[in-house]
Amino acid sequence: MSLILFIEQALNGLQFGVMLFLMAAGLTLVFGVMGLINLAHGSLYMIGAFAAAAVAAATGSFVLALIASFVCAAFAGVLIEYFVIRRLYDRDHLDQVLATFALILIFSEGTRWVFGSFPLFLDKPEWLSGTVMLPFGIEYSIYRLAIIVAGLMIAAGLFWMIARTRVGIRIRAGENDREMIGALGVNISLLYTFVFALGAALAGLAGALIGAIQSVQVGMGEPVLILAFVVIVIGGIGSIHGAFIGSVLVGMTDTLGRTMLPSLFGLFLEPSAATSLGASLSSMLIYILMIGVLIFRPKGLFGGA
Repeated sequence: MSLILFIEQALNGLQFGVMLFLMAAGLTLVFGVMGLINLAHGSLYMIGAFAAAAVAAATGSFVLALIASFVCAAFAGVLIEYFVIRRLYDRDHLDQVLATFALILIFSEGTRWVFGSFPLFLDKPEWLSGTVMLPFGIEYSIYRLAIIVAGLMIAAGLFWMIARTRVGIRIRAGENDREMIGALGVNISLLYTFVFALGAALAGLAGALIGAIQSVQVGMGEPVLILAFVVIVIGGIGSIHGAFIGSVLVGMTDTLGRTMLPSLFGLFLEPSAATSLGASLSSMLIYILMIGVLIFRPKGLFGGA
């Protein structure tokens, strides 16, 4: 593999990683602060993608489409938290899993009823189309580069909010002792609604951003949700820093594995056998990575000793 191809695939892995971070950040906040296993997080990703596709088709504006994905997913998150999730905080995790799994079915069938079973397509705007020349003669997609920049800016904003703002202090305190901050006068219900809506909005934005690369379709959130769970297991439940590092590790491992392993096996095997074996092993790499981390850090990289 040439150096240029390696750098291009590394950038693709970083782009995939920051998209996963938008999913995993909300998921780890919800679990860390609220103690809730939310299987419907992937549905919020799907809602954001469909909202963006619908608004883009109606207005022709990609910026309005992104805003719509953020707002619609946040609004859906508020409704879910108020009408469903609030009744699950004192229940065990099995009840939470069953209830949020039911939400997956409801949102999937509701989306199919509204938009139909055929995929929608979200076109990139002209100012984000084409390629840009990077150092070392690397020609790279402007849109993918924009996703990387936007994801890093959002990550920096989340780190700042958690570390420097009053809301962030309450979120961190809620992870450690929710009864105490309630006794100190913090509105726990409002805090929980904010955290859930923020996580939902980030997931919806991720769905809109990736919707311009692949088609927008029913059920698109579930595969990404599985990867987001892998990310928070690797990074450590409740840790935003862990979610970011885990996302980048998973994105890089998956992307570089799919590119490099077939070439590596091609040095020893026939091309068809090398491609088949490389594809099979590359699909397992992120789970091998997760197992390796858990052997040495059972709570994840940033999940405590």
